[in-house]
Amino acid sequence: MSNMKALPLIEPEASDAVAPCCPPLTERPFTADEAETAARMFKALGDPVRLRLFTAVASHEGGEACVCDISDVGVSQPTVSHHLKKLKEAGLLSSERRGTWVYYRVEPSVLAAMGKLLGFAPAAA
Repeated sequence: MSNMKALPLIEPEASDAVAPCCPPLTERPFTADEAETAARMFKALGDPVRLRLFTAVASHEGGEACVCDISDVGVSQPTVSHHLKKLKEAGLLSSERRGTWVYYRVEPSVLAAMGKLLGFAPAAA
């Protein structure tokens, strides 16, 4: 049974494609809802352990990792679980239970949405 979770950094469009929740930082000021969503992402990644876990999943072969492969980040297993839960709540990770292990994934659309959000406008000539 899967416990995949919707990712708030992206929003489905009618064409089933995904669009980022927020415009690029340099495009216009965020609305209150956009700022809330982006702040959840930045807050989640603002913790060094969470950032290490996120990059461990994102850089793992195949784009997903078993919790057993990424738990060596210098904190206890319950603390790893807590941080992974926070990354899921921020919409940065999804997960699926397979037997006794949980596998975490960073969806490519989340990385694309993050890239677009952090994108910079071209330099003026």
